[in-house]
Amino acid sequence: MPATPLPLSTPSRNLVRLTIVRGISWTGFLIAAIVGVELLHFDLEVPAVIGVIVCMGMVNLFTWWRLGRQWAVSHTEYVLHLLADIVGLTLLFYLTGGSNNPFINYYLVPVTIAAATLPWRFAWIVASVSMAAYTLLMWVYHPVPQFAHYHEMVGVNLHVLGMWVNFALSAGLVTFFIFKMAHALRTREQALSQTREAALRNEQVVAVATQAAGTAHELGTPLSTMAVLLSEMRDDARDDPELTQDIELLRRQVDVCKSHLRHLVESADRRRMAEPEMCDAREWLPGVVQRWLVLRPDVSHRLEIADQRGTPWLKVDNTLDQAITNLLNNAADANPDDIGIRLDWNSEEVVIDIRDHGPGVTLEIADQLGETFVSTKSKGLGIGLFLTHATINRFGGGVSLYNHPDGGTLTEVILPHSEP
Repeated sequence: MPATPLPLSTPSRNLVRLTIVRGISWTGFLIAAIVGVELLHFDLEVPAVIGVIVCMGMVNLFTWWRLGRQWAVSHTEYVLHLLADIVGLTLLFYLTGGSNNPFINYYLVPVTIAAATLPWRFAWIVASVSMAAYTLLMWVYHPVPQFAHYHEMVGVNLHVLGMWVNFALSAGLVTFFIFKMAHALRTREQALSQTREAALRNEQVVAVATQAAGTAHELGTPLSTMAVLLSEMRDDARDDPELTQDIELLRRQVDVCKSHLRHLVESADRRRMAEPEMCDAREWLPGVVQRWLVLRPDVSHRLEIADQRGTPWLKVDNTLDQAITNLLNNAADANPDDIGIRLDWNSEEVVIDIRDHGPGVTLEIADQLGETFVSTKSKGLGIGLFLTHATINRFGGGVSLYNHPDGGTLTEVILPHSEP
C-alpha cells in the first residue's frame, strides 16, 4: 500500500520542519553527551540523560506517525509540540549543569520558531515558559564539576567552546528552517491574494455574462419590431426595385442578428453542461485559424508547427476557440500583414505564439491586460481581452504580451499539456 501523503497546509508543513529540527538537535545532544562522558569524563547521570534523549526520540517518531494521518494541525497542537521540546530541554539541562550548560541558549530556537509561525499570544506562551525554565535552572540543577572551572582545550575555555558550538547549531537551524517556515507563510499569503484576485475577476466575468444575457433578451423585442416593419415596407415598395433590394438587405441583417442572439443563448446552455474535449493541438489550432480567416479575409499569415516528439494534447471547447480568435483579431487589428502563428510544446505545456508587426503595447498596459477592462484600441472597451484571459486561466493557462525586439507585439499563450 502506498504511504498516505502528508497534509499540505502551512501548519502541517511547519510541523514537518519542526520534527526535522528536533531530530537534528537531539541527535547533536546525544553525540555531545557521548563525547562528554567518554572523552571529557563528565560526571553525568548517564541513564537519566539517555532516557530523556530516548523519550524525545519517541516523541519525534509519534509526530511522524501523526503527520501521516489526514488530520489538520491546529495552532494549539503546534504549541504543544514546542512546549514538549521545552520540557525535554529543561530535563536535559537539569541533568547536565543547568544554566551553566553552554547549550542553555538553545531555548531561543523554539522561541524563534514560535515567533515566526504562530499568533502573538501563542508565541508569548512559548517565550514565557522558556524564560521560566531558564530561570529555574539557575538554582535547581544537577551540577557538572567540569562546568564549574576552566579546562584548556586547544587554547580556549571549555565553556566558551561549548557556547560556540551551540551558537553554530542554533544559527544554522534558525537560518535554514525559520526561513523555510516564513517562506511557507509568505507563499500561503500570496496564494490567498491570488485566490481573492481570481474571485474578483470571476465576479466581473459573471457581471459581463449577466449583462450580455440581459442585453440579448432586450434586443429580441426591437429586432422583432424591425422585422415586422421591414416586411410592411417591402410590401409598400414593390414598385421600386432598388428600394425593395435595400429593404431586403436590411431584413437579412436583422435575421442574422436574431440568429446570433438565439445561437448565443443556446451555446451558453450547452456550455454549462458540456465537458471540454481532448484534441491534438496540431489539428485543433489550424482549424481555429481557418475559421478566423473566413472572418478576416484581409489578413496574411504564417502558421508554423514545431517538429517535436509526442502529441500536444489539449482540453478545448468553444470558449477556448473564441479566446484564440480574439487574440488573432487583436493582432490583425494592429497590422493585418504577415501575422506569425507558431505552435510548440513539451511534456508539461503547449505554447501558442502570435506575432504581429503593429506599433506594440506599452509596458503599463501589458501588465494590466486581462486584469480589468483595459483596451489597446482607441475605441475598444477591453472586454474581449479580459474574457480571453479569464477563459485561458480557467483552462489552467496564461497569456503574456511582449514587445518584440524587431517591432510589433508577441502574444504568448501557455496551456497545460493534458493526457488523453
